[in-house]
Amino acid sequence: MTHPSNQYTTVADLAPQEAALTAIRRHLHQHPELSFEEEKTAAFIADKLEAWGYEVTRNVGGHGVVGVLRQGEGGRAVAIRADIDALPIPESTGLPHASTVPGVMHACGHDGHTTVLLGAAEHLARTRRFNGTVTLVFQPAEEAGLVSGAQRMIADGLFERFPCDAIFGLHNHPGVPVGTILTRPGPMMAAGDTVHIRVKGKGGHAARPHQSVDPIVTAAAIVMALQTVVARSIDPLEPAVVTVGTIHGGTATNVIPDTAELGLSVRSFTPQTRQRLEERVRAIATNVAAAQGASVEISWEHGYPVVMNSDAETAFAEEVARELVGADHVGTCPMLTGSEDFAYYLQHKPGSFLRLGNGDSAMLHNPGYDFADASLTTGAALWARLAERFLARV
Repeated sequence: MTHPSNQYTTVADLAPQEAALTAIRRHLHQHPELSFEEEKTAAFIADKLEAWGYEVTRNVGGHGVVGVLRQGEGGRAVAIRADIDALPIPESTGLPHASTVPGVMHACGHDGHTTVLLGAAEHLARTRRFNGTVTLVFQPAEEAGLVSGAQRMIADGLFERFPCDAIFGLHNHPGVPVGTILTRPGPMMAAGDTVHIRVKGKGGHAARPHQSVDPIVTAAAIVMALQTVVARSIDPLEPAVVTVGTIHGGTATNVIPDTAELGLSVRSFTPQTRQRLEERVRAIATNVAAAQGASVEISWEHGYPVVMNSDAETAFAEEVARELVGADHVGTCPMLTGSEDFAYYLQHKPGSFLRLGNGDSAMLHNPGYDFADASLTTGAALWARLAERFLARV
């Protein structure tokens, strides 16, 4: 079924707001706040939503803000989420709107995600071309890790207090042209686990290694053995990652320490692969250590689950995107080994997570990263049109 372009929001409709959206985005970029510290950011968002006529609830799951706008008698409700926290990274862009907070910056584009949703919020409140309930979720602490903002908002009764039929979200995508929207049904982003392995040996003098059990040599052997996990224990057609990101041990060149420590990031896309990775990592670390006369203590932290997009909601979002920017500017997102706590929402509600082109920018979590302001009107129009289409007067 096709829909006349002028019946719902177009990118051109948001063009008059481009300067205002850019100003908002750059204000947020200049004043970043870390996970669980987003008090001023949340107040900024809530004040704007209230001024536009939304029913606003503050402090949901921490500094979360939920804005609700009702129109007509429609019984359907759609939720759209944006993340609002920044990262502990010193900015190196040198831009006029660079972070004013030392050691903290919006290196993942959450300032842009927030602005895009605020742009849609203002437009929807002004035009009201929908029949039902729009619920806007401004989530803190996406970068937090184990106990993230999504988990906290859900635990604080997000879906009971603000019922919805589906939930949508997006993330910017460096390297993809501005104005491009990517979708993908099914698994899109990986589950991410963090593993800490403490190798316990027997310390001694570096000149008499035979009297010790060297945990550094053992740790090195474990690192090399772990390279076989994905290559020889996982189906070649099943994506998986085992990365040793940290290795620490010793304080002096002439001392063999008692212990050494490894830190791993483990990524997967299915429960079966996730379980198999854990089994193999544990077995390899334990047995390699035992072969060298050492032992290990393993701490396994199960992080964000797989972002599993619903088929119907993804097809709907793709249809909206094609109407908005044309089929030539809509693509299929590859499976991404990064993780995202939007996955928790998708365990409770059908929905879809999209990607919005950020042009030729620095990569995410990079000191030189900046959100592409040229994407703001496309993103805002996407959310406005998606809400209008989801809540169409039929």
